[in-house]
Amino acid sequence: METITPKTLGKVIATHPQSSVQDALLLLALMLAALLLALQYDLFFFIKELSEAERKISLAEGVFLSLLLTASILVFIVRRLSEQKRDVALKVAAEIELRELTALALQDPLTGLLNRRAFLEALTEAVKSPPANGTQHAVFLVDLDHFKRINDSHGHAAGDQVLEVVADRFRAAARPSDIVARIGGDEFAILAYNVDRETARTIGERFLASVTSRIRAGEHSHKVDMSIGVALIPDDGATAEEILRNADLAMYRAKDLPDALMFFEPDMAERRQIA
Repeated sequence: METITPKTLGKVIATHPQSSVQDALLLLALMLAALLLALQYDLFFFIKELSEAERKISLAEGVFLSLLLTASILVFIVRRLSEQKRDVALKVAAEIELRELTALALQDPLTGLLNRRAFLEALTEAVKSPPANGTQHAVFLVDLDHFKRINDSHGHAAGDQVLEVVADRFRAAARPSDIVARIGGDEFAILAYNVDRETARTIGERFLASVTSRIRAGEHSHKVDMSIGVALIPDDGATAEEILRNADLAMYRAKDLPDALMFFEPDMAERRQIA
């Protein structure tokens, strides 16, 4: 239960000066009205006799007047505290709404994974944060090969179902610390922290294995192939853009083989330019 103190009450009154003044005037008017009625009907006949030295306020009259004043003050305090609680509730609701909007801004609406913006933010921070104990951070860029055929042959609804299943399988394949995102139509990205090259390969192969079984969408099952390019931080780039570009080059090379994983090599950029 909230403690009522003069400081608390003063703070609430200062926050809502207009309504506080209105309530104070209303309560004063009610008290004056009660007093006038008492005079009119001689309910407080002692008022006319207060000039007499021997006249004193009776216990009943004193109690009644005290109760009237106390009730007025309590009504005023209760209304002020109600306004304070309403303010707190509105503030909490606004904070919750802000968090939900922020989450939506960073989330892919179809799969529930992080979106490109959120992944780039995480990648930028990863580039700034040196890996621990001589390890590296690994960025996996994943492209679903020939995915357009599913959309063209079975419709976008079937394609969306396939993407949702792929996202679920990627979640299951990822480590708790890995960041999984959908960064484009049929492109996904994974950021794995503090790994060596062999561990990165093992993680990538786990993602490849996650889609080996066919995916049921609508009345058909679909074989999903994918290519994965891997870039390591800090060896393969000094910025988030450079890392993504090099992972994309590795993924482009991986497309030469079915369901392949390829690490970025410096000569890939030269070969891409020649091609």
